[in-house]
Amino acid sequence: MDPDLNPFAPGSGLKPPALEGRQAEIEAFDRLIARTKRKAAERGMLLSGLRGVGKTVLLNNFAAQAERHEWFVVQIEAQPSTEGRKATRQKLARAIEAGARRLRAKSAWGYVKDVLGSIGSFNISLGAAGVSATLGTTTGRADSGNLDIDLEELVEDLATAMAKSKAGFGIFIDEMQDLDDELLGALISVQHLSGQKGWPFFIIGAGLPNLPGKLSATRSYSERLFDYRTIGALDPASAADAIGLPMNELGVHLDADALRALVTAADGYPFFLQAYGKAAWDVASSKIVNLDDARLAIEIGTEQLDAGFFRSRWQRATPAERQYLRAMADDHDEASSTAQVASRLNRTASQLTVARSNLISKGLIYAPDHGAVRFTVPGMSAFISRQFEP
Repeated sequence: MDPDLNPFAPGSGLKPPALEGRQAEIEAFDRLIARTKRKAAERGMLLSGLRGVGKTVLLNNFAAQAERHEWFVVQIEAQPSTEGRKATRQKLARAIEAGARRLRAKSAWGYVKDVLGSIGSFNISLGAAGVSATLGTTTGRADSGNLDIDLEELVEDLATAMAKSKAGFGIFIDEMQDLDDELLGALISVQHLSGQKGWPFFIIGAGLPNLPGKLSATRSYSERLFDYRTIGALDPASAADAIGLPMNELGVHLDADALRALVTAADGYPFFLQAYGKAAWDVASSKIVNLDDARLAIEIGTEQLDAGFFRSRWQRATPAERQYLRAMADDHDEASSTAQVASRLNRTASQLTVARSNLISKGLIYAPDHGAVRFTVPGMSAFISRQFEP
């Protein structure tokens, strides 16, 4: 079929042609917006799950919905490493200024323009002085040099301004587990205070499955501040709709066996569904996709996933780190005991601490529990096994 009409475009954060199986999360965010308009109490929201399950797509959907309701929207992606965390602070400063600019033609601008100096002062406190040049500063607001104090004053000024137009102030953070501890702690603290003061300020975050644990370790009360949502694989019906509906809308039909094969191969993971759906469209010679087409699509889709989605992660690991990953693959995609991994490599767990830490820093694995590690992407164990097939 015509590749130019292919509805599938697998990519990081790209919205799929049919956003299926996430209605509960979408409705929960819609309620947050509606309750904010009524000045009713509400919590922020955190999405956690493996890579490739659609967290970023949902986060982008929420941010777009907030913008349609004329919220003050700030959207960033956190980065690991010292340099990455410094860059994250710079991006936060720029995103706050951009959020203000987007409101210039909106009803909230009459209130927001009066507190622009707080943004300028906060950006200097954040270490992004150049960003504040067009905003000016306000003496005595968000200018103490203490991040906790300055963020609190910024949020108070902006959230109070947004409340006057019955809208909210939201910071949407992808890869939230990579925020530096100081900034993460300050954000959690101000979310806590906002709930107590009735300020319409909300953190909407997304990250790996260890994100809730990291927040709890940073501020023990964080478990009560957010609506926690675990984002996993789609159920079979939603997975079938994610592939079938976009094709049906273009006059293409998958027979039952073909659809079942594609859904089974993807195991419900949205990114894999997009990859196999794209391949199925490309290989089909008619508007009826049959089982043979599906089998070829699975073969091609898996090769493409191996070449990009998986291999890009594998290549970031050193030879020693790849040995660690290979030992983990014996547990398939379940959590691996660090002691068992060490035993398989004839080493002690302490001898492998550096490799384990580096793999976590690179985002290839995470620690779901003390003494345990797990792959951050589904299907990684199968990919590793394919690399060593005879």
